[in-house]
Amino acid sequence: LGLATVYGIVKQNNGFINVYSELGQGTTFRIYLPRHMGKAEQLRSAELGDTAASGNETILLTEDEPAILEMTTLMLQHLGYTVLQAGTPGEAIRLAGEHSGRIHLLMTDVVMPEMNGRDLARNILSLYPDIKRLFMSGYTANTIAHHGVLDDGVHFIQKPFSLNDLATKLREALDRE
Repeated sequence: LGLATVYGIVKQNNGFINVYSELGQGTTFRIYLPRHMGKAEQLRSAELGDTAASGNETILLTEDEPAILEMTTLMLQHLGYTVLQAGTPGEAIRLAGEHSGRIHLLMTDVVMPEMNGRDLARNILSLYPDIKRLFMSGYTANTIAHHGVLDDGVHFIQKPFSLNDLATKLREALDRE
């Protein structure tokens, strides 16, 4: 199939495509489609939801892809977290500056047009020195670390992630001293 055909099929099914390309490494196309919930999956999902670690902290979520931002927000809210949603690093910095309460965790995409997740985290750390950080990316942790974007104390989750994986990573990041 041609890329235009694939794009058309994905869009018709309310999905999206992310393209990751690295010089000398190749290109990866990730296709995201909405999940169809059959009876067996609904039962499994209900079981997972009962055992998933949850919380009540406030999370500043920064993601430049609107569909992923919305989906991740819903997942976080389902787990009991309060979510401050930002579509750009600049918006995240503005939200953090305006927020009167505590922000417990910055969850951010690593690769964004305006600035990368590491630079965003440095900006947010100046406002919230104790904020925990969870980076997310379609790239692997090794690729991100190779580019020097993962600092000590920063947790990482690879996209796409399940609700259970997200819940576990969040608790790891938030419960770390």
